[in-house]
Amino acid sequence: MRLCWYDGGKAILAMVVVQSIYAAMTILTKQAFREGFNVMVFVAYKQGLAFLVLFPTSILLNRGKIKNLALGLKGFLWVFVTAVFCTTVTQFCYYQGLNLTSSSMATAMLNLIPGVTFLLSLLLGFEKLKWRSLRSMAKIFGTLICIGGAMCMALYKGSSILLSSEQNLMLGSILLFGTVIGLSFCLILQVILCKHYLDPLSLSVWLSFLAAISSAILTGFIYQNLNIWKIRTQTQLIACLFGGIIETAVPYYLLAWTLATRGPLFAVLFNPLGTVITTTFTFLVLGEILYVGRLVGAIAAIVGLYIVLWGKVEDYGTKTELDQKDDSIEQVDGGSDLHEPLVSGIRGVDV
Repeated sequence: MRLCWYDGGKAILAMVVVQSIYAAMTILTKQAFREGFNVMVFVAYKQGLAFLVLFPTSILLNRGKIKNLALGLKGFLWVFVTAVFCTTVTQFCYYQGLNLTSSSMATAMLNLIPGVTFLLSLLLGFEKLKWRSLRSMAKIFGTLICIGGAMCMALYKGSSILLSSEQNLMLGSILLFGTVIGLSFCLILQVILCKHYLDPLSLSVWLSFLAAISSAILTGFIYQNLNIWKIRTQTQLIACLFGGIIETAVPYYLLAWTLATRGPLFAVLFNPLGTVITTTFTFLVLGEILYVGRLVGAIAAIVGLYIVLWGKVEDYGTKTELDQKDDSIEQVDGGSDLHEPLVSGIRGVDV
């Protein structure tokens, strides 16, 4: 009994640490952008550092072997397209949206990912809807609440709790919602890629490598001035190092352990904690603007998230049982045991 409580406490602590890291990343990058850091340059640096962390980690976990990184032409093309559109473009949209809106709004928007992923999976035929099932109706109802919350954050401000300068809310909201759609598509692609081509860690290595290159090329094409690559402040340097190293390595390990011991539903339940931490810190410490409309919309998005998760409880349970049956039959060859894509955790993919 004590051991059960101990393991449960470790899992809760792990997810609190993960969400705290993501909240700190959001606050750091927002401050770095305020100091004039270019968004696209930040994405290129972040992905480059992530590759430098993930590549040796992949080699170590696979006992010095690199055959797990091997890709055929077809697999490489799939991964390349995913890296460009689901990592480079999506991260640019997210961080530009963060730059134009607020830290609290950016993190609140990410709570829409499970609902939008369900909707896209339904439209693409990956998910079937049972009209007489209460849980299926909960998925639809929760998704609609999430989308309604997002529209409330974007279109209705209400009175401000703190006075501050106005930002480009509409464009930022569009970019953030585009990020949600892009990440949702990426989750679906990750499942396909991990099933047919690569394990999740190897996929992350390729994505970070190709995203760093494509981000650098795209940035150089758009901005001819080499001075934008300079890191001028301490905050900008810390944001790059924290995003490329800490945010990449620590959450990956903690999420892998949590998903293995507690399942994906447990991890997703802590998503709103990042929004709460970010909003509280930026409001009380940094004095960031907070509108009533955005607060109401964020709460609606969180409520919708939990309704969708309640509807998917049965799905997660079924997948866990199937995984256990597979584990009892298959023999592990000593390589990395991360065979299930880490898409059900915090953000789905790294942003």
